[in-house]
Amino acid sequence: MTKEQESPRQIKARELVEAGVTLYPHRWGGWENRVSAAVANSYGTSLKEEEKTDKQVQVAGRVMQTRVMGKAAFFHILDDGVKLQLYLKRDVMDEHDKEGTYNLFKKRIHTGDFIGVTGTIFKTKTGEITVEVHKLTLLSKALRELPEKWHGLKDTDTRYRKRHLDLIANPDVRNVFVTRSKLLSSIRKTCESLGFLEVETPILLHQAGGATARPFETRHNALGTNLVMRIATELPLKKLIIGGYPGVYEIGRIFRNEGIDTTHNPEFTTLEAYQAYTDYNGMSAFFEKVMTDATDSLGIDTITYKDQQISLTPPYKRAFMPELWKEHCGEDIHEVLEGKGFNRDGLLALAKKLEIGGVAGAPDAKIFDRIFEAKIEPLLIHPTFVFDHPTAITPLAKCKENADGSIDESICERFELFVAGMELANAYTELNDPIDQRERFAEQAKQKDGGHDEAELLDEEFLEAMEQGMPPTGGIGFGIDRLVMLLTGNPSIREVILFPTLKPE
Repeated sequence: MTKEQESPRQIKARELVEAGVTLYPHRWGGWENRVSAAVANSYGTSLKEEEKTDKQVQVAGRVMQTRVMGKAAFFHILDDGVKLQLYLKRDVMDEHDKEGTYNLFKKRIHTGDFIGVTGTIFKTKTGEITVEVHKLTLLSKALRELPEKWHGLKDTDTRYRKRHLDLIANPDVRNVFVTRSKLLSSIRKTCESLGFLEVETPILLHQAGGATARPFETRHNALGTNLVMRIATELPLKKLIIGGYPGVYEIGRIFRNEGIDTTHNPEFTTLEAYQAYTDYNGMSAFFEKVMTDATDSLGIDTITYKDQQISLTPPYKRAFMPELWKEHCGEDIHEVLEGKGFNRDGLLALAKKLEIGGVAGAPDAKIFDRIFEAKIEPLLIHPTFVFDHPTAITPLAKCKENADGSIDESICERFELFVAGMELANAYTELNDPIDQRERFAEQAKQKDGGHDEAELLDEEFLEAMEQGMPPTGGIGFGIDRLVMLLTGNPSIREVILFPTLKPE
């Protein structure tokens, strides 16, 4: 690049190099010696206006604003999400720094640069905590301007593609991901307190399982075999229950080759937990404990989401699918069920009666889902466990045991938790009968042959593990991303994933 092709930023950088300044030093002060802007701001309660301290501090951060006034200048730096004002005065800097850096940096430090300074703290007439700079060191020269530096970054596509700029420009966005981190920490503490062991299971598999979803496919060259990315962690976690752990959980990335909308991203984060000797009722208590601990740690008990004020304080409402179906669809749910499968004629007739179109060629499970999503799901605003779902769409859960001990094969012991009309959690009384499980997998294979390309596959390795004996077990999975959406009031999943999936530019 010739000098004529240089940008104004690059010209300033070259001038600094020519003056002997290192643009990108290896280190500065060390983390343990650094006083963050947040700590410096703690002086705000103890100092009076225009009062100074003699305590030397070190602060570092990104320059966000500069005001140069002859022999003095004011800078604002951003450090750990907090802005701090710096005051540079020529005679003060000349006294403490014999290299004369005031003139050198006055015209060559810009917004976006990282600097480190040493100095003393005082409070201005306007009550702003400020560091009087004795020495200034350039830590990193920014060769690009910050976008819309005075107004913040608003364009959503740019924000998602260039999240680093979004975090610089928009403090509220930064706080979303701080909340996410604190939530994950709280969940881990709760699971540990309840005796669960955190584990890790494979992402690359020979066969997808544990959910109804299409996987991403890849190839392992060294093994010479095709692999898929996991769509759930359920089956390997159940193997660990079979292996003797009483309770296991995993927080991890899941990958599903599906559409993208405000509540779906092809890669997302879930928690799945399994506990021996309990059932789906035990999992509802587990989820309420997780939520209680999380909301307590975050100081959030009520949210406003999509203009609805919602309390997150347990206990949550318990509802039952057969009762909701009867109330809002106008007939007994068994009219659309047949054994462990669906009555297709009954589904189509009900969809026509309820004026739900586009179902003629759809698989039975999709028709059922569309009816539920149209007539029931939007009504579930406050946290609600919906218990007892059709066995036909839940091949990994035990059939419903009635109060008299009889078994309803059409209904299984599964709940989904809904908040603001959005599914948040899914739990089963886990099927532990290997003979029944094999039959369920076989039925799913028929559905796949019939055009339901997301149906569960038969997993021979999992069946073999079950045949070793699996205790009664409760299992639950819930989406971390959707939970963060609720806690931060964000209507789009892309707002709570640092790097959401996007089309190439």
